[in-house]
Amino acid sequence: MSSTCALPPLKNLVLCADDFAWSASVSEAIVRLAQAHRISATSAMVLSPRWSEDAARLKELREQIDVGLHLDWTSDFAIAQGHGQPLAPIMLRSLLPSAFGGLNADAVRVQIERQLDAFESVWQAPPDHIDGHQHVQQFGTIRQALLQVMARRYAGFQPYLRASRPPTGQANFKGRVMAAWGSQALIREAALQGIPCAPALSGIYDLFDERLDYAGLMARWMAQVPNGTLLMCHPGLLEPANLDNMNPRNEHDYASLAEWQYLSGDLFAQHMLLHGVRWVRGASLYI
Repeated sequence: MSSTCALPPLKNLVLCADDFAWSASVSEAIVRLAQAHRISATSAMVLSPRWSEDAARLKELREQIDVGLHLDWTSDFAIAQGHGQPLAPIMLRSLLPSAFGGLNADAVRVQIERQLDAFESVWQAPPDHIDGHQHVQQFGTIRQALLQVMARRYAGFQPYLRASRPPTGQANFKGRVMAAWGSQALIREAALQGIPCAPALSGIYDLFDERLDYAGLMARWMAQVPNGTLLMCHPGLLEPANLDNMNPRNEHDYASLAEWQYLSGDLFAQHMLLHGVRWVRGASLYI
Protein backbone atom coordinates (compact mmCIF):
# COMPACT_ATOMS: atom_id res chain seq x y z
CA MET A 1 0.00 0.00 0.00
CA SER A 2 1.37 3.38 -0.97
CA SER A 3 0.94 6.44 1.17
CA THR A 4 0.82 10.05 0.11
CA CYS A 5 1.33 13.27 2.02
CA ALA A 6 -1.61 15.60 1.89
CA LEU A 7 -0.77 19.00 0.47
CA PRO A 8 -2.12 22.12 2.16
CA PRO A 9 -5.11 23.81 0.49
CA LEU A 10 -4.17 26.43 -2.06
CA LYS A 11 -3.87 29.98 -0.75
CA ASN A 12 -4.21 32.77 -3.31
CA LEU A 13 -1.86 35.66 -2.50
CA VAL A 14 -0.46 38.65 -4.36
CA LEU A 15 3.29 39.27 -4.37
CA CYS A 16 4.09 42.81 -5.53
CA ALA A 17 7.64 43.91 -6.32
CA ASP A 18 7.88 47.62 -5.56
CA ASP A 19 10.10 50.29 -7.11
CA PHE A 20 10.09 49.22 -10.77
CA ALA A 21 12.28 51.70 -12.73
CA TRP A 22 14.21 52.72 -9.59
CA SER A 23 17.35 51.48 -11.36
CA ALA A 24 18.35 49.14 -14.15
CA SER A 25 19.17 46.36 -11.66
CA VAL A 26 15.81 46.64 -9.87
CA SER A 27 13.83 46.61 -13.12
CA GLU A 28 15.82 43.64 -14.43
CA ALA A 29 15.20 41.65 -11.25
CA ILE A 30 11.47 42.35 -11.39
CA VAL A 31 11.20 41.37 -15.06
CA ARG A 32 13.06 38.10 -14.46
CA LEU A 33 10.91 37.23 -11.45
CA ALA A 34 7.75 37.96 -13.42
CA GLN A 35 8.94 35.82 -16.32
CA ALA A 36 9.54 32.96 -13.87
CA HIS A 37 6.05 33.41 -12.31
CA ARG A 38 7.65 34.30 -8.97
CA ILE A 39 5.68 37.56 -8.54
CA SER A 40 2.21 38.64 -9.62
CA ALA A 41 2.40 42.45 -9.51
CA THR A 42 4.79 45.37 -9.65
CA SER A 43 4.58 49.09 -8.86
CA ALA A 44 6.29 51.64 -11.10
CA MET A 45 8.15 54.80 -10.12
CA VAL A 46 7.12 56.94 -13.07
CA LEU A 47 9.20 59.97 -12.01
CA SER A 48 12.32 57.92 -12.73
CA PRO A 49 13.95 58.72 -16.08
CA ARG A 50 14.07 54.94 -16.64
CA TRP A 51 10.28 54.45 -16.62
CA SER A 52 9.66 54.75 -20.35
CA GLU A 53 12.62 52.55 -21.33
CA ASP A 54 12.09 49.89 -18.66
CA ALA A 55 8.32 49.66 -19.20
CA ALA A 56 8.96 48.11 -22.61
CA ARG A 57 10.30 45.03 -20.79
CA LEU A 58 6.97 44.62 -18.98
CA LYS A 59 4.68 44.82 -22.00
CA GLU A 60 5.09 41.15 -22.89
CA LEU A 61 3.96 40.34 -19.34
CA ARG A 62 0.94 42.63 -19.15
CA GLU A 63 -1.57 39.74 -19.09
CA GLN A 64 0.46 37.89 -16.48
CA ILE A 65 1.06 40.48 -13.73
CA ASP A 66 -0.59 43.62 -12.41
CA VAL A 67 1.32 46.79 -13.19
CA GLY A 68 0.51 49.79 -11.03
CA LEU A 69 1.61 53.27 -9.99
CA HIS A 70 3.99 53.69 -7.05
CA LEU A 71 2.87 57.19 -6.08
CA ASP A 72 5.94 59.16 -5.05
CA TRP A 73 6.51 62.11 -2.74
CA THR A 74 9.72 61.07 -0.95
CA SER A 75 12.31 59.67 -3.38
CA ASP A 76 15.19 61.57 -4.96
CA PHE A 77 13.10 61.58 -8.14
CA ALA A 78 10.27 63.42 -6.37
CA ILE A 79 12.66 65.86 -4.70
CA ALA A 80 14.20 66.63 -8.10
CA GLN A 81 10.70 67.30 -9.47
CA GLY A 82 10.19 69.95 -6.79
CA HIS A 83 7.29 68.50 -4.78
CA GLY A 84 9.19 65.88 -2.81
CA GLN A 85 10.69 65.88 0.67
CA PRO A 86 12.02 63.22 3.05
CA LEU A 87 9.44 60.98 4.67
CA ALA A 88 9.08 62.67 8.08
CA PRO A 89 8.24 66.15 6.74
CA ILE A 90 5.75 64.68 4.26
CA MET A 91 4.02 62.70 7.02
CA LEU A 92 3.70 65.82 9.15
CA ARG A 93 2.69 68.16 6.33
CA SER A 94 0.01 65.72 5.15
CA LEU A 95 -1.81 66.33 8.45
CA LEU A 96 -1.45 70.11 8.73
CA PRO A 97 -3.66 72.75 7.08
CA SER A 98 -1.86 74.45 4.20
CA ALA A 99 -1.99 77.76 6.10
CA PHE A 100 0.27 76.21 8.73
CA GLY A 101 2.78 74.61 6.38
CA GLY A 102 0.69 71.65 5.30
CA LEU A 103 0.46 70.28 1.77
CA ASN A 104 -1.71 72.28 -0.59
CA ALA A 105 -4.60 70.07 -1.65
CA ASP A 106 -4.87 71.55 -5.15
CA ALA A 107 -1.14 71.12 -5.76
CA VAL A 108 -1.32 67.53 -4.50
CA ARG A 109 -4.16 66.72 -6.89
CA VAL A 110 -2.20 68.21 -9.79
CA GLN A 111 0.84 66.09 -8.92
CA ILE A 112 -1.23 62.91 -8.66
CA GLU A 113 -2.72 63.62 -12.08
CA ARG A 114 0.77 64.18 -13.49
CA GLN A 115 2.03 60.86 -12.18
CA LEU A 116 -1.02 59.06 -13.53
CA ASP A 117 -0.53 60.81 -16.89
CA ALA A 118 3.12 59.73 -16.90
CA PHE A 119 2.07 56.14 -16.20
CA GLU A 120 -0.67 56.02 -18.83
CA SER A 121 1.29 57.78 -21.56
CA VAL A 122 3.84 54.98 -21.46
CA TRP A 123 1.64 52.03 -20.51
CA GLN A 124 -1.25 53.07 -22.75
CA ALA A 125 -3.72 51.91 -20.10
CA PRO A 126 -4.75 52.83 -16.55
CA PRO A 127 -2.79 51.26 -13.68
CA ASP A 128 -4.10 47.97 -12.31
CA HIS A 129 -3.45 49.30 -8.82
CA ILE A 130 -2.12 52.34 -6.98
CA ASP A 131 0.11 52.28 -3.91
CA GLY A 132 2.80 54.61 -2.63
CA HIS A 133 6.53 54.83 -2.13
CA GLN A 134 6.97 54.73 1.66
CA HIS A 135 3.16 54.36 1.90
CA VAL A 136 2.36 57.98 1.02
CA GLN A 137 -0.94 56.95 -0.61
CA GLN A 138 -2.60 56.80 2.80
CA PHE A 139 -1.24 60.03 4.33
CA GLY A 140 -3.86 62.70 5.08
CA THR A 141 -3.99 65.26 2.27
CA ILE A 142 -2.43 62.85 -0.25
CA ARG A 143 -5.02 60.16 0.57
CA GLN A 144 -7.95 62.54 0.24
CA ALA A 145 -6.67 63.99 -3.03
CA LEU A 146 -5.96 60.52 -4.45
CA LEU A 147 -9.49 59.31 -3.75
CA GLN A 148 -10.92 62.45 -5.35
CA VAL A 149 -8.79 62.01 -8.45
CA MET A 150 -9.66 58.31 -8.73
CA ALA A 151 -13.39 58.97 -8.37
CA ARG A 152 -13.26 61.43 -11.26
CA ARG A 153 -10.67 59.75 -13.45
CA TYR A 154 -11.70 56.10 -13.15
CA ALA A 155 -15.45 56.33 -12.63
CA GLY A 156 -16.13 53.24 -14.73
CA PHE A 157 -13.42 50.89 -13.50
CA GLN A 158 -11.32 51.56 -10.42
CA PRO A 159 -7.76 50.33 -9.84
CA TYR A 160 -7.34 48.67 -6.46
CA LEU A 161 -5.47 50.34 -3.62
CA ARG A 162 -2.96 49.10 -1.10
CA ALA A 163 -3.67 49.82 2.55
CA SER A 164 -0.60 49.34 4.75
CA ARG A 165 -2.34 47.31 7.45
CA PRO A 166 -0.48 44.15 8.54
CA PRO A 167 -2.43 40.91 8.97
CA THR A 168 -3.27 39.77 12.49
CA GLY A 169 -0.15 38.60 14.31
CA GLN A 170 2.33 40.40 12.03
CA ALA A 171 2.15 43.93 13.44
CA ASN A 172 5.73 44.64 14.48
CA PHE A 173 6.65 48.20 15.47
CA LYS A 174 7.14 49.33 11.87
CA GLY A 175 3.87 47.69 10.85
CA ARG A 176 1.96 49.34 13.69
CA VAL A 177 3.28 52.77 12.74
CA MET A 178 2.35 52.23 9.11
CA ALA A 179 -1.13 51.01 10.01
CA ALA A 180 -1.74 53.93 12.35
CA TRP A 181 -0.76 56.47 9.72
CA GLY A 182 -3.93 56.40 7.64
CA SER A 183 -4.59 52.77 6.70
CA GLN A 184 -7.99 52.54 8.38
CA ALA A 185 -9.03 55.89 6.96
CA LEU A 186 -7.99 54.77 3.47
CA ILE A 187 -9.97 51.53 3.72
CA ARG A 188 -13.04 53.31 5.11
CA GLU A 189 -13.03 56.23 2.69
CA ALA A 190 -12.28 54.04 -0.33
CA ALA A 191 -15.18 51.74 0.56
CA LEU A 192 -17.55 54.72 0.62
CA GLN A 193 -16.51 55.48 -2.97
CA GLY A 194 -16.62 51.87 -4.12
CA ILE A 195 -12.84 51.72 -4.64
CA PRO A 196 -11.41 48.24 -3.92
CA CYS A 197 -8.55 47.73 -1.45
CA ALA A 198 -6.27 44.81 -0.71
CA PRO A 199 -7.39 43.69 2.78
CA ALA A 200 -3.94 43.43 4.36
CA LEU A 201 -0.26 44.06 3.63
CA SER A 202 2.49 41.64 4.58
CA GLY A 203 6.22 41.65 3.81
CA ILE A 204 6.99 44.43 6.31
CA TYR A 205 10.43 44.36 7.91
CA ASP A 206 13.47 46.55 8.55
CA LEU A 207 15.13 46.78 5.16
CA PHE A 208 18.34 48.11 6.68
CA ASP A 209 18.94 45.24 9.16
CA GLU A 210 21.55 43.06 7.47
CA ARG A 211 21.15 40.32 10.12
CA LEU A 212 17.58 39.41 9.19
CA ASP A 213 16.86 36.07 7.54
CA TYR A 214 14.63 37.01 4.62
CA ALA A 215 13.94 33.41 3.60
CA GLY A 216 12.77 32.62 7.12
CA LEU A 217 10.62 35.74 7.23
CA MET A 218 8.94 35.01 3.91
CA ALA A 219 8.29 31.38 4.82
CA ARG A 220 6.60 32.52 8.03
CA TRP A 221 4.54 35.14 6.22
CA MET A 222 3.34 32.61 3.65
CA ALA A 223 2.36 30.21 6.42
CA GLN A 224 0.52 32.79 8.51
CA VAL A 225 -1.29 35.18 6.21
CA PRO A 226 -4.91 34.60 5.21
CA ASN A 227 -6.08 34.05 1.66
CA GLY A 228 -6.12 37.26 -0.37
CA THR A 229 -3.25 39.03 1.43
CA LEU A 230 -0.90 41.25 -0.57
CA LEU A 231 2.82 40.89 0.20
CA MET A 232 5.35 43.47 -0.92
CA CYS A 233 8.99 42.89 -1.81
CA HIS A 234 11.91 45.01 -3.06
CA PRO A 235 14.29 42.78 -5.06
CA GLY A 236 17.34 44.04 -6.88
CA LEU A 237 19.61 42.13 -9.24
CA LEU A 238 22.96 42.80 -7.59
CA GLU A 239 26.05 40.68 -7.79
CA PRO A 240 27.86 39.71 -4.55
CA ALA A 241 31.10 41.01 -6.07
CA ASN A 242 29.62 44.53 -5.94
CA LEU A 243 28.85 44.47 -2.21
CA ASP A 244 31.72 46.83 -1.40
CA ASN A 245 30.13 49.50 -3.59
CA MET A 246 26.67 49.33 -2.04
CA ASN A 247 25.06 52.30 -0.37
CA PRO A 248 22.51 50.58 1.87
CA ARG A 249 21.25 53.76 3.51
CA ASN A 250 20.07 55.06 0.15
CA GLU A 251 18.87 51.93 -1.62
CA HIS A 252 18.71 49.20 1.04
CA ASP A 253 20.97 47.20 -1.28
CA TYR A 254 21.61 44.38 1.16
CA ALA A 255 17.90 43.68 1.51
CA SER A 256 17.37 43.91 -2.25
CA LEU A 257 20.13 41.38 -2.89
CA ALA A 258 18.86 39.00 -0.20
CA GLU A 259 15.35 39.19 -1.62
CA TRP A 260 16.54 38.57 -5.17
CA GLN A 261 18.64 35.57 -4.19
CA TYR A 262 15.76 33.98 -2.29
CA LEU A 263 12.90 34.81 -4.67
CA SER A 264 14.83 33.53 -7.70
CA GLY A 265 16.00 30.35 -6.00
CA ASP A 266 14.79 26.82 -5.33
CA LEU A 267 14.04 27.38 -1.64
CA PHE A 268 11.32 29.90 -2.48
CA ALA A 269 9.62 27.36 -4.74
CA GLN A 270 9.83 24.76 -1.97
CA HIS A 271 8.25 27.15 0.54
CA MET A 272 5.44 27.96 -1.89
CA LEU A 273 4.67 24.25 -2.24
CA LEU A 274 4.97 23.61 1.48
CA HIS A 275 2.50 26.35 2.38
CA GLY A 276 0.15 25.88 -0.57
CA VAL A 277 0.75 29.36 -1.96
CA ARG A 278 -0.27 30.44 -5.42
CA TRP A 279 0.61 33.96 -6.59
CA VAL A 280 -2.29 35.59 -8.43
CA ARG A 281 -3.05 39.03 -9.78
CA GLY A 282 -4.77 41.35 -7.36
CA ALA A 283 -7.17 42.36 -10.09
CA SER A 284 -8.61 38.83 -9.88
CA LEU A 285 -9.08 39.07 -6.11
CA TYR A 286 -10.12 42.61 -5.26
CA ILE A 287 -11.97 44.00 -8.28
